[in-house]
Amino acid sequence: MAVFDTPQAAFGALRPACVRLTRAQSAENVARLQAHLGAVSASALQELQEYVLFPLRLALRAPGPRRERLVQSVVQCVSSVLAATRVKKQELLRELFSELCTCLAPASGSSKPAPLSEELKLAVIQALHTLLHSAYGDVILSLYQPSTLPLLGFAVSLLLGLAEQEKAKQIKVSALKCLQVLVLQCDCQEHRHLEEDEAQQCGDLFASFLPGISITLSRVITGDIKQGHKPTVSAIRLFYLVVGLVMADAQLARIPKNKEKLPVEQSRISELMVHRGPEWSKSTAEKLSLLLHKVVEFSSVHPHWKVRLELVELVQHLLRNCGQSLVDSFSHLLKALVGLVNDENSEVQSRCNEVLRGIAERRVVAQNRALADVLSENLHSLATALPRLMNSQDDTGKVSTLSLLLGYLKLLGPKINIVLNSVSHLHRLSKALMQVLELDVTDVKIVEDRRWGCGSACGPAGSLQHGVQKGSCQKKYFRFFTEEKVFQLLQQVCRVLGYYGNLYLLVDHFMGLYGESGVYRKQAAMVLNELIAGAAGMGVDVLQEREISPNVDDLKGPIMSILDEYTDQANWYLITSIDTEEISHEHSVQRSGLAARPGGVCSSVLLPSPEPHVTTRTMNSNIWQICIQLEGVSCFAAVLGKGFRLLLLSALYPVLEKAGDKTLLISETALGTLVDICEACSYDSVQSLINENSDYLVNGISLNLRQLAHQPHASQVLDTMLRHSDASLLPLVEDVIQDVLSTLDQSYSNQASTFLRVLHSVMAALVQWFGSSCGEEHQQRQTAEWRSRTSSQGQQVVTREEVERFFLDYVRQKQIAEGNLPDAGDEEADEVPPLAKLEPNNSDTEGETPLPSHAQLAKDVMERCIHLLSDGNLRVRLKVLDVLELCVIVLHPHGNHLLPMAHRVWPALVTRLISDDPLAVLRAFKVLCTLAQKCGDFLRQRFSKDVLPKLTSSLLSQAPASARAGPVYNHTLAFKLQLAVLQGLGSLCEKLDMGESDLNKVADACLIYLSAKQPMKLQEAAQSVFLHLMHVDPDSTWLLLNEVCCPHRYEPPHISLRPVKLSGMGRQRNEFTDNVLLLLERLRQRESPAPRAGTQGASPP
Repeated sequence: MAVFDTPQAAFGALRPACVRLTRAQSAENVARLQAHLGAVSASALQELQEYVLFPLRLALRAPGPRRERLVQSVVQCVSSVLAATRVKKQELLRELFSELCTCLAPASGSSKPAPLSEELKLAVIQALHTLLHSAYGDVILSLYQPSTLPLLGFAVSLLLGLAEQEKAKQIKVSALKCLQVLVLQCDCQEHRHLEEDEAQQCGDLFASFLPGISITLSRVITGDIKQGHKPTVSAIRLFYLVVGLVMADAQLARIPKNKEKLPVEQSRISELMVHRGPEWSKSTAEKLSLLLHKVVEFSSVHPHWKVRLELVELVQHLLRNCGQSLVDSFSHLLKALVGLVNDENSEVQSRCNEVLRGIAERRVVAQNRALADVLSENLHSLATALPRLMNSQDDTGKVSTLSLLLGYLKLLGPKINIVLNSVSHLHRLSKALMQVLELDVTDVKIVEDRRWGCGSACGPAGSLQHGVQKGSCQKKYFRFFTEEKVFQLLQQVCRVLGYYGNLYLLVDHFMGLYGESGVYRKQAAMVLNELIAGAAGMGVDVLQEREISPNVDDLKGPIMSILDEYTDQANWYLITSIDTEEISHEHSVQRSGLAARPGGVCSSVLLPSPEPHVTTRTMNSNIWQICIQLEGVSCFAAVLGKGFRLLLLSALYPVLEKAGDKTLLISETALGTLVDICEACSYDSVQSLINENSDYLVNGISLNLRQLAHQPHASQVLDTMLRHSDASLLPLVEDVIQDVLSTLDQSYSNQASTFLRVLHSVMAALVQWFGSSCGEEHQQRQTAEWRSRTSSQGQQVVTREEVERFFLDYVRQKQIAEGNLPDAGDEEADEVPPLAKLEPNNSDTEGETPLPSHAQLAKDVMERCIHLLSDGNLRVRLKVLDVLELCVIVLHPHGNHLLPMAHRVWPALVTRLISDDPLAVLRAFKVLCTLAQKCGDFLRQRFSKDVLPKLTSSLLSQAPASARAGPVYNHTLAFKLQLAVLQGLGSLCEKLDMGESDLNKVADACLIYLSAKQPMKLQEAAQSVFLHLMHVDPDSTWLLLNEVCCPHRYEPPHISLRPVKLSGMGRQRNEFTDNVLLLLERLRQRESPAPRAGTQGASPP
């Protein structure tokens, strides 16, 4: 607490120091006074303010050269006095202000700042800052009169010079802050808010300084980046505060047209005053526009986030206060504001969004036609330059450019129709989007990726909902950009257009582009999809709500027109592959007088003229177009919700067609679309969607299968329905399948390939629905029989009836194996009744009871396969073999029907195995393995006689070639055939319970493949053969392997016995050694836990 609280006591303490300083101006005397001031209270010092300041001011005005140390001490002491007191006299304020400014004045005749120390400059600036804060009300306003204009100008020029030319950061920042206080725009709360007239008066005064202040500050802002961010931030703040004061719309509106005449004594002063009339405002706005452009360009890319944040404040302040006067500058200001929406700094982002939202809420653009026109022109210019910028900029630049475009659209908001109603603007904007959204269609992999087989049929029908990613949008690759952020911005641009714009106008315009050229079709479809999403308010980020939101009925019209265009034959059935499978179909179509494009399973479409050469780029482009259109269907379903159910009649069938497409990308996209439709229309699953709409779908399939020349895609719809539904669908499609079978009976040569696709889909579905359960039941029955047989063997109790049944079964199986089958018209027909009479106790009455519908269907299909196995077309034969295998699986539990069918199919199957194309041999061998697994020893004699010799001779003849082949051999068809035979031969021997002579043939043929010279996969497959042989005849297998390589010598247990001699004893290590030793070890491990009774195990005694 101060010692001297009263003016009298304080005067007594301070008087000696003041007198001493008056007599001798020295730094020591100033310091002595400063020390005494610390012991005086503020109230006492207020009474003695002028007394204490007198010797200090006298020291400042002393004639002669100034001593910097003394001046600095005096200025610091003055500053401390002013900080503790208030200046209450106008004259004292002006005199002190003038005296402090004089301390910084350059030498007479020089324009450069005085060569003063940095400490002195900083002290004077702080003293001025303190002086301006110590004056209040009318006192401070007395400084802002026309008569003081020269003094103010002197101070402004001094402070600007320091801010621009000083190197010390602290001086620059202090000078700018002092200048901010001088123009009455201080950030502190101590100063009262200026009244309207007071602000007007200050604005008139500072208008004289505006050119100098704005030019100098722009140079500070755009100066060397090494000066740091603080001077730049302070300069930007001062710039917009001064400009916002002088160019304020509210002030300029009150300026009279003619300049007021001042009294005669102030005539010279009046020459310095500026009249802020319309002409001056227009001229100044043009010049400020140049400076603002310079400031904005520099600050928007400044590395420090606080500079960019202050730039946002600049834009916000000028837009709020100078919306009319600086309208020409808004092009640069809005560009800066919108460009900073995606700033890397979160504070800049949030503040920028806040300012933009404030502009939208205040309806600045909506109520200012001039500003809307500026935005429209900016948009037009940017749309014109957009393709060039997207082609030349890096991804960061592209993000900035598109952020700017999006920001303009958001700011326009409901006024966006000003742009859309202009033909020039809409044309520029749409063509820019078309060029920027151009896809990269050079990737061959898109065309190569195919959906093979019916792998998805193996899973449960309801699993699709979880297996396909929600929102079936596939990742796209664009020609002009790779960054995902760029595409997201383009999506937002389209959605904002749809949100605010006239939807009917936009849809009509982009539909025109869609039909105008194939070059624009994909881009136009993408834009149309996003327009609909935006119109529905889905995933669109806007600054202000639209006045009227469209209802579902408003959206249904455009959606229906787009959907009709998408699913039109010319746009839906495009070439996506060149597949020779359809060649015969195309020829038949051409013979009927129509020309067809050569397409794949899913891509041939009837067109007026053939197109002989289709490039990969064209197919890639077509694939993407179909995918984008499918994504559009997903979007429309999401927009309409349950209302989309009314459109399923026209939309679901085409989508199911594409879900069965052989091109993987199209198929996956279509499946995703089905999932989206389920979610939008409130179906539980894709299975539920198909089942509830199956009536009209089946009707469409039935009609289209009768017009295959014109509707070749019906099989794909049926395939998709079967793969993703359940057995409840079978009664509905049964009539369709019977129609297919009857049509196939009438025209084997014409449409066999297409009909076989349908039959394959049906049989695959039957395997999915019935195959696993029937197989499990049959396996359980076999297991139970084996267990009962094993237990009866263990108890050694065999009844007379069991012996009789065994021999009766044996006779029956032998007769069937020899071909004595119940077949009308065959010579063996007479032999069947006795066989039936031999089995009066047979409990199996399957032959008498009618087959289940699915088994009867499989039997009917298998009948057709028997005839088609000899078709001249290799592809047809391959498909027949696939279908045949599925039929065998379905008929497996019904042995009385399967075995006769196997007997009938055997001759044609043997032909495929021994004298056909390697591809057919490979597929036929797979069918043989399935038959053997399902029919068991029924095929033993036939296999041994008809097939085994050919297989073993083929293996022996091919072994030398594969032994000396290189790594490329693994990719040849011959290798695949060898591998398939070796992998299946062992299980065939085991399932068919082959005899000893046949097993020896197999072992001899496979032994050579145990050589280390063979490819590794063939060695492993040969090992699998011997592992199966170990189950059938372990002793013979052990002996054969030991003849090749015997790892041990066996000594006889008694000298009277002859020693055991095996060919493999004592042999040196060779190419077979490793594999043989491995197999012997496996055999030893297998035999050691439980040696077989009656055998010698793995080694002789």
